[in-house]
Amino acid sequence: MNIGIIGAGHIGGALTRLLTAAGHTVFVANSRGPESLTALAKETGAKAVAAREAARSGEIVIVTIPQIRVPDLPQDLFESVDPAVAVVDTGNYYPRQRDGKIAAIEDGLTESQWVETQIGRPVLKAFNNINWKNLLNDGKPAGSPGRIALPVAGDDTNAKSKLIRLIDDIGFDAVDAGKLRDSWRQQPGTPVYGTNLDLAGVRDALSEASPIRNSDFLAE
Repeated sequence: MNIGIIGAGHIGGALTRLLTAAGHTVFVANSRGPESLTALAKETGAKAVAAREAARSGEIVIVTIPQIRVPDLPQDLFESVDPAVAVVDTGNYYPRQRDGKIAAIEDGLTESQWVETQIGRPVLKAFNNINWKNLLNDGKPAGSPGRIALPVAGDDTNAKSKLIRLIDDIGFDAVDAGKLRDSWRQQPGTPVYGTNLDLAGVRDALSEASPIRNSDFLAE
């Protein structure tokens, strides 16, 4: 499968390494331009490209940048991109630690619903609750005891199924976490955030989540 990745930080770099190792063709971009990704491309065999090319090159496109940088993406980033292309948001909102106050999120939008308003494109929410080191190093073959599971929220069932298969390819189980409006269940401060739970554990953690945002992740 062709995969576009916009963002080459910890999560983007880990996904580039995992997906190329699993046999997928990856087009990776960042804000500094393709020349800054020469080492990652050489290491992995990924193709270093500009953001617009990454958005137009994949059957799945993963946007993995800080929340505060989402409005800086080109406004036409997904213009003319096939509606069948699944777009994945991996981001988390850290108002005190990094992003400052985003009023729409403070007023009740989930993080990824807000991302949709910024990029003008439906998204899936995934890869946001796992530390990048665990993502990079702790995948296991299907059926392995204790295999880590990742929640996936979104409204497009076909896109979600495609992403769940991709998650399996890189060594993780996946749990359908409901609609995008339900993705608050996997935001920072919830029971599934920052954990390495198996399928049953993720399902339990999602069911135990509170819609009241943890005070550590509210703007001051």
